[in-house]
Amino acid sequence: MKFLSSSASLCFLSIASGISAAGFSELSIDKKTGGAAKPNVILVITDDQGYGELSCHGNPVLKTPALDQFHSVSVRFTDYHVAPMSAPTRGQLLTGLDAARNGAVNVSSGRSLLRTELPTMADIFSDNGYNTGIFGKWHLGDNYPFRPEDRGFMESVWFPSSHIGSLPDFWGNNYNDDVFIHNGKREEYKGYCTDVFFDEAIDFMNTSSGKGAPFFVYLATNTPHSPFIAPPGDQEVISELIAASEFSDLEPAIKARLISYLAMVRNIDTNFGKLISFLTDNGLLENTILIFTTDNGSTQGPDYYNANMRGRKAELYEGGHRVPLFISWPAGIINAPRDIDGLTQAQDILPTLIDLCCLKKPKSTKFDGSSLANVLTGKKDVDRDRMIVINYSRMPMGFEYPSPSGPTLITPKRAAVLWKQWRLIENLELYDLKSDPLQQTNVIEKFPEIRDKMQAYLYKWWEGVKDIANEPQRIVIGNDNENPIMLTACEWMDVFVDQQAQVRRGVRRNSYWNLMVDRAGEYEIELRRWPRETGLTLAGRDSGGNAIPVSSARILITGAVEREVERPMAFEGLQKKVRPEDVAVIFRVSLLEGPVSLHTWFDDKDNNVLSGAYYVYIKRL
Repeated sequence: MKFLSSSASLCFLSIASGISAAGFSELSIDKKTGGAAKPNVILVITDDQGYGELSCHGNPVLKTPALDQFHSVSVRFTDYHVAPMSAPTRGQLLTGLDAARNGAVNVSSGRSLLRTELPTMADIFSDNGYNTGIFGKWHLGDNYPFRPEDRGFMESVWFPSSHIGSLPDFWGNNYNDDVFIHNGKREEYKGYCTDVFFDEAIDFMNTSSGKGAPFFVYLATNTPHSPFIAPPGDQEVISELIAASEFSDLEPAIKARLISYLAMVRNIDTNFGKLISFLTDNGLLENTILIFTTDNGSTQGPDYYNANMRGRKAELYEGGHRVPLFISWPAGIINAPRDIDGLTQAQDILPTLIDLCCLKKPKSTKFDGSSLANVLTGKKDVDRDRMIVINYSRMPMGFEYPSPSGPTLITPKRAAVLWKQWRLIENLELYDLKSDPLQQTNVIEKFPEIRDKMQAYLYKWWEGVKDIANEPQRIVIGNDNENPIMLTACEWMDVFVDQQAQVRRGVRRNSYWNLMVDRAGEYEIELRRWPRETGLTLAGRDSGGNAIPVSSARILITGAVEREVERPMAFEGLQKKVRPEDVAVIFRVSLLEGPVSLHTWFDDKDNNVLSGAYYVYIKRL
């Protein structure tokens, strides 16, 4: 990458006097690296934890002592916003660009792939001499060239897609003793998932600091996302707290889910305390920028406590996208711990870190977010007149096949616009949070001038993104970086199949993959209902699942095929019968370099379509 000189951006690299706080050691300059050393950076982001799932934010049940203590010594942004869903938030955080501009607009359905031409936070840190590592959830593409190891991370321990137990995840992972992807290879890890990710991150930091290298760590827990599986000890503590609380009479299923959910947050808090202890004991805390945030609003908040907000994950009301953001740099130039009001967003984090760490950035980089470095140092306030647009792709629930005008397409009418205390929701609702924090009274007819001003901003924003907002990205096949490659229905265009439970049930859905053939040649395409590690036959089932009567399999490849095929679907050589003992159906095709779309079908004995192949393995021969 080509860089600007460091003088082209603000530079805040310095060491300030030590700050002490309860529970934190007295701080001092790191004698080994000296006062001018680049700071380490740790970004901790949890999954589906809302603003209210912290005792420092008034949670009436949960106790989070480590995060509360960190809150007390941090700069806290009280009006910080993300997307209401995971992958769009993560793409915005790691690129500084709106979801409509960076490609990752949805959590699956072929629309969670981060554009490959964009530098990520990890690219920029690694190009500036940092050791970079990701531990936990990525959710911006499971195949080359979208994987974390392709996007600037030197060390990676991660799982694919949206959650442990997703379609591309190792079959049967259940939060304990799971198989994760370590630098491109599957490896088994012992212990509870969140413990593993924190332990692996700490090992990486210890190794990096031992070599005298600054590190950037992206520590992204899968918890407290569903499925709700918590360590037994945490489960017991939360069960007792719920039993003694005002929520003891909740409907049993809701209560059970809430107990496991809060128990997962309690485990996160324990691990966060362990992280602080490691940094303190090893003299790393002083010159480390430590960030804590979450990826979207709560999934459970409206059932018990939602911090005086309306809405939850996947909704445009405040509870869907306003989340915590705590930032600390004890020996740096960040001003004293305090609350900062004013609208901020996930896209602000990368430009802020570039300025704080004096990083050179790629010449072509232009962010949608704004640097908050001067705000953190107390030199200026957040822009009080700032407007923010939140827009993302909706889930195609109920769609068995792709639609040319389905809900995965972004439109300006489905956005939220934020300005001061005002919230414009999908051009239909306007709320004044000052007088109506729970967003109960729609005042869109009462304040037409406010509505018009916010709508004008929205459509000006849309003019800048409309040409690329719905452009799908393509997975590359035949490249040496991932050959063979496993595709899953998680990346089917505009159809949602991303849960192992859906495969067990044998959901009758189908779509296609958008692919890019890296090299012309002979390719082997292997269709499966189950992933290879199960050993199950096409017509077989695992415990608790359903068999589907697969009698034949078909493929159709449109695009760079070697010969023109004008006959529909079941043309010669690309349809095969299935025997009861078959675990897969294998086709061999000749492909030219370039874009293709791959379609698959499993049919019954009467040639009725059952589904597409949930798993496809492709190898360039």
